[in-house]
Amino acid sequence: MKFFGKGEDQKEKNSDTGRMTRHSSGWEHALKFLKSGENLRILDFGHTSPANINFVTGLGHSIYMADLVEPSRDSRWKEQIDLFTEDAFDVKAFLEENLRIADRHFDLVLLWDTIDYLPQPLANALLARLHDIMTPDAKLLALFHIKHETGAYRYHMRQDAQVDMQLIGEYSLNSTYTARQIEELFSHFSGTRFFLAKDNLREVLVTR
Repeated sequence: MKFFGKGEDQKEKNSDTGRMTRHSSGWEHALKFLKSGENLRILDFGHTSPANINFVTGLGHSIYMADLVEPSRDSRWKEQIDLFTEDAFDVKAFLEENLRIADRHFDLVLLWDTIDYLPQPLANALLARLHDIMTPDAKLLALFHIKHETGAYRYHMRQDAQVDMQLIGEYSLNSTYTARQIEELFSHFSGTRFFLAKDNLREVLVTR
């Protein structure tokens, strides 16, 4: 945990940075939430992004960063455990080591597509933990892949209704979720809003 005080498929390649630009209605609403508040705490999932750090601090907020996808690939979390059982992943130890947030609470969680890459027990435990550390009426933005594919991206914030996508690895998805399954994942939250997209991502803005 680190702290720092449109085509048909909705993607356009930026030849200067090697990134793709994607329209995101979910980010558009999250950005409005960011700009409407003061001194907010944001939890941003993914590789460290100087662009995101500068973006959030420039708005007068604090940002904390957590990357769970790559650490969850480490075989030590599965040692001496039957990989075909639900108890295959040492969830408690993993979150204690990789989600160190002390007693902090957050007003906006940018989860992006992290859930799709995590083992199911870890995904469920993470959402329960996020529910506990979000302030009342806090928002959470999550993206879900509609079909299996390889390649994981870092999402970088922009001032408009778009995000820049940067390829960070050829990780395969652990799961894909239907709309109904996504609703079940967030059943303990107070509200879930879906946004339609033309590509293979489903966007969800969740209210604590």
